[in-house]
Amino acid sequence: MQSEIRVPDKVSLDNIESRWTKIWEEKQIYAFDRSKDRKDVYSIDTPPPTVSGELHIGHVFSYTQTDIMARFWRMQGKAVFYPMGFDDNGLPTERRAQQYYGIRCEPSQPYEANFVPPKIAGKTTTQAGETNEQKTNDAPVICSRPNFVELCRQLTEEDEKVFRDLFVQLGVSVDWSLLYTTIGELAQKTSQSAFLQLAERGHVYRKEAPTLWDIDFCSAIAQAEIEDREIKGAYYKLNFTSTRDNSKVVIATTRPELLPACVALVCDPEDPRYRHLIGTTVTTPLFHVEVPIYGHGLADKDKGTGIAMVCTFGDTTDVIWWKDLNLPTRVIIDKTGKLEKIDFSKHDFLSRNADVANEHYSKLAGLSIKSAKREIVKILEENSELVGEIEPISHMVKFYEKGENPLEIISSNQWYIKTLEHRGDLIEAGRRIQWHPSFMRMRFETWVEGLNSDWNISRQRYFGVPFPVWYKLDSGGNPIESEPIFADKADLPLDPSTTCPPGYDEHMRNQKNGFIADNDVMDTWATSSLTPQIASRWADDSELFEKVFPMDLRPQAHEIIRTWLFSTVVRSLLHHDNIPFSDTAISGWILDKDHKKLSKSKGNAVVPTRYIETYGTDAVRYWAGSARLGTDTALDEQQMKIGRRLAIKLLNAAKFVLGRINSVDFQDVDPGDAIVYTPLDVAMHYTLANLVTEATRAFQNYEYAKALDLTEKFFWNFCDDYLELSKLRTYETSSSMQTLSAIKTLEISLYTVLKLFAPFLPFTTEEIWSWSHTDSIHTSNWPLAEEVLADIDYGLQSKSNSLEQDDPTELNQLVPVCSLIMEKIRKQKSEGKLSMKAPVKSVVISADKKTIELIRLAQSDLANAGGVNEFIYNEASLQQLEIDVILEADTI
Repeated sequence: MQSEIRVPDKVSLDNIESRWTKIWEEKQIYAFDRSKDRKDVYSIDTPPPTVSGELHIGHVFSYTQTDIMARFWRMQGKAVFYPMGFDDNGLPTERRAQQYYGIRCEPSQPYEANFVPPKIAGKTTTQAGETNEQKTNDAPVICSRPNFVELCRQLTEEDEKVFRDLFVQLGVSVDWSLLYTTIGELAQKTSQSAFLQLAERGHVYRKEAPTLWDIDFCSAIAQAEIEDREIKGAYYKLNFTSTRDNSKVVIATTRPELLPACVALVCDPEDPRYRHLIGTTVTTPLFHVEVPIYGHGLADKDKGTGIAMVCTFGDTTDVIWWKDLNLPTRVIIDKTGKLEKIDFSKHDFLSRNADVANEHYSKLAGLSIKSAKREIVKILEENSELVGEIEPISHMVKFYEKGENPLEIISSNQWYIKTLEHRGDLIEAGRRIQWHPSFMRMRFETWVEGLNSDWNISRQRYFGVPFPVWYKLDSGGNPIESEPIFADKADLPLDPSTTCPPGYDEHMRNQKNGFIADNDVMDTWATSSLTPQIASRWADDSELFEKVFPMDLRPQAHEIIRTWLFSTVVRSLLHHDNIPFSDTAISGWILDKDHKKLSKSKGNAVVPTRYIETYGTDAVRYWAGSARLGTDTALDEQQMKIGRRLAIKLLNAAKFVLGRINSVDFQDVDPGDAIVYTPLDVAMHYTLANLVTEATRAFQNYEYAKALDLTEKFFWNFCDDYLELSKLRTYETSSSMQTLSAIKTLEISLYTVLKLFAPFLPFTTEEIWSWSHTDSIHTSNWPLAEEVLADIDYGLQSKSNSLEQDDPTELNQLVPVCSLIMEKIRKQKSEGKLSMKAPVKSVVISADKKTIELIRLAQSDLANAGGVNEFIYNEASLQQLEIDVILEADTI
């Protein structure tokens, strides 16, 4: 509400962030109002940033864009449900804890009370937990799972404080009372409840199958977490021997270390070179294991020698061949990436010459994959089984997106959510969502169409949401994995490693005929996919859930459409038979000077605090708000400088306008009753009303950058032209009709522009608003075009001009035309190196009758602003307005 105007003597951007963030927190300006009906709620599924170090400028970019929309809808009268979450669950968090503390988790280790890690961020620790600069041993210290989880929690809590401080400094208007973490009790209860529901509905299953595996993280990886990277490799040509006639069959492989795991050769069934071999067998070099030759449509006759070695498992194509051809399984790589011990006299690896095979393999067992490759190449050369020269190549290999070594494929038991059978429903669900920009939907559809496996949701890690599952142990102490024991939903959240299943006691844990806990945890996306349900407290607050779900907006980056957005749609479809949000806003990347994405993993991430401290928060927000959704944007300090200049100009313009209002003696007239009637003022209101309409439409279409551009252009024209044109009238101290008209226009223009800028420049606009209001601009109503036009007196306006009062389209051109004339006058004085106050002898206007009539309406204001003595009009049929400025002779 408006009160007495208190304009400071000096305006500045200094320290306004700290002052206003404190006030906003004290007054709970951004608190969610639960009393509102669903139709009056706007809910946001805010991305929970991964807690693994520092936020970078890309986070500032995307979270600012979301906040801009949140602020707009709040001013639209919506109760904005805007939570913040922290994603502290997953492999990156574990890796960071391992490196930060110098530890490694070993579940068999007993819990150690008051455990002190060997280091903190590279510094050694004492038993008291103090750090010193002594160099530490590189070997990590083994600790129990509970100790490891405690340290992970401790580290993430420290990181989360830093994250929160930056978001507050950035002016992100979340309701911090809604804060959640993806490893917290709420997330665990929600994730475990959801898992049990899927199990009850038959949407999850457990199966031993070939699994993509990261040997560094020692965990299974889902299809959505994989990326292809080009690496250097080589083709090694090996001699296989036909069992029919001892002829040689040469195959080319990039993975000779998998030769002991060979189960078949495959070729194109139409390839004349090998067609006659289909149905026969060969023996492998060095290990003399007999394997069959098959024809298969996926065999590429133009790759290598045209016939391929099938191993279990070298890549995903091997898995396809293994399934299609019903091949045996010979796994030689363990979960740490080392070659297991095997015996070639046993059935699974039966060799025609077991002694020789075992002798060769003894040199490989226990080696890492890279070491085994070097060793087997050496053995092949020594035994003349390597054909020709080794051929260097570059090829695409699958990696875990956060991993450093190529993925392997091992056979393991994992939990899966059925997704392949729902591909059609997922695509239809994607089409029900409004995508901003719209072309991003195709990325979602392309991903869904390319799915080749169900969603593996289990991970062999420690810091995550555990599966609420146990397994019976048979009389031999072996788990009966086909008969899982599911927890009771009323007991959630729980940790099966410290909780017993119904009907069992703790002394029966890990004992014959007893039980064993499922030691896996859920994939980070299996919990993050439930952020709408976690934030809305689906598991324990149905009233809140119904008010905010489905969400109105999911903002996120485009590279995680295949992970976060996809998985969220899957969960919503399976749990609620609905889409999780009506709209999704997809942000672009921030690029460095080499046009590469800024990211921590690439080592080119930029810490945002420097820019905030240098230019101010609003300047950084201006840069972020200037970028359209889905568009990659350069890290541009020049844009931040422009944003700071805009904020300072806004302060100064507001000081001038409010100062002019304060200076007028309204006598018996209430300033709120002032009437807008002069043509220039009326035209200004029409222009402003059009701006409000267009900016509002842009926001509603998630085109906030367009709204900012429109508002900024209006504001600079307002400062450069209207303030000058109306200045003389505003300097009159008496409350004349013309003065009141100008003052009212200044007031409405200022407050309207402040509101339009408020989502982008929250600190500057709140500062100015506070000079004349006791409430917050961020809880004020968004401007309406009809309100902007409400103070026009059409009767008085029609007396002052001959244009049609019911057709404002002609009057709409008055402000732009006056701007052109003022620009011409300023340019002429500047070229003449004259003061802007220098007099002008005459301004000659050549234009059509309507334009001349229009200009005459503002002639008095133009004359006052430009120091023009005379206007001369030449009526002509011209396509474009012609303006000639003639300076006084004695000033030239």
